[in-house]
Amino acid sequence: MFMRDYIVDKKEDIKGLDVFERAIDTKFSEEFANAIIGPRRAGKTFFLYSLIKKLKLRDEEFLFVNFEDDEVKSFGKEAKKCIQIHTEIYGREPKYLFFDEVQNLDGWQSFLYSLIEKKKYCVFASGSSSKLLSREISTQLRGRGLNVIVFPFSFKEFLSVKNFKIKNVYPTTEKAVIKNYLNEYLKFGGFPQVALKKIDAKIFFREYTNVVLYKDLIERYNIASPDVARLLIYSVVQSYTKEFSINNIYKQLKEKARVSNKTIYQYFSYLEEVFFSFSLRKFNFSYKKSFLSIPKVYINDAGLVSGLGFRTEIGKLMENVVFLELKKLELNNVYDLFYWKDYQQREVDFVLSRKAKPEKLIQVTYASNRDEIEKREISSLLKASEQLGCRDLIVITWDYEGEEEIEKKKIKFIPLWKWLTD
Repeated sequence: MFMRDYIVDKKEDIKGLDVFERAIDTKFSEEFANAIIGPRRAGKTFFLYSLIKKLKLRDEEFLFVNFEDDEVKSFGKEAKKCIQIHTEIYGREPKYLFFDEVQNLDGWQSFLYSLIEKKKYCVFASGSSSKLLSREISTQLRGRGLNVIVFPFSFKEFLSVKNFKIKNVYPTTEKAVIKNYLNEYLKFGGFPQVALKKIDAKIFFREYTNVVLYKDLIERYNIASPDVARLLIYSVVQSYTKEFSINNIYKQLKEKARVSNKTIYQYFSYLEEVFFSFSLRKFNFSYKKSFLSIPKVYINDAGLVSGLGFRTEIGKLMENVVFLELKKLELNNVYDLFYWKDYQQREVDFVLSRKAKPEKLIQVTYASNRDEIEKREISSLLKASEQLGCRDLIVITWDYEGEEEIEKKKIKFIPLWKWLTD
């Protein structure tokens, strides 16, 4: 196949696709590279397809190249001539450029920068690495980058896939339906292929972790110990929502493989860079103390837990889902996200702050009525409120809703399904 055939065939493929439109606010600019970033298989490619359809672009107006396609890899340097070849085919340059998994192109930074400098194109570049896109676009492209974060389906999107209409008020029967869907979402997650029932969840997550291991870690970072990386992946999933000490993991893994503490740290950072997992630091008014704290770890989709055969706990799955929604806010520079814990081991799941000032405290608990909410959850929230000077207190529950004033502080209780759909 030649590059010109690829360009034409790709447009025909896109025309024939039935694309689910994502509920992602997209503001794009012709002066910046619009970076579409997020985990593998979260739907970045189809998000680009949906933009093409939403903008109703004609064939001559856009160019789409997926640099992970085997055909494109075989073109070598010719792939960089894609705009010239498109112009030869259609008699005009494309206005919109869609480059999928662009980090696979040698010299992608200078290639994109040269296009942006011409100020003739609206450029969209997707990739599965925060390092290769969000961080490097800002540095290599000299500030010429805007990020759009694409995660697996949110619960709102999941309900849309199920043709469930979100309302302000629900009758009892529909409340039961939405909670049933929430159970399904917590267990199987929001990856599009799973949510759309295109593949069995356990098969998907086994394949997904293999792709992360081989494509993201081995091929991209050329890691020397694949077995250690696989053990680390499973350790991260097994430890989700808990404090994650690299030193403890090192002690466990060194009994099974020859590995250094530094290597474990490096592999763990790679998992974060490809959006497989995320660290959450403990809040402290001292940046240094916060940075040096033992982080809690979260995963990019709750479905990984049951998908990889681990025991599921509803409370922990709820906490991970809440984290992901809050992480999106952090990635979009709305809040900085932390957890809180004191010397008496009292803990609050999430602290949302701006400029080192806590603005919101959130506790997550699997409770259907007020009696099921442990006193420790409330006392921890109140203690954190006192120490951090924060009065916006929220407890996310399974099904209990209400508002109370305790020790002159107002606490809002809201069911998870309602919090996720507001």
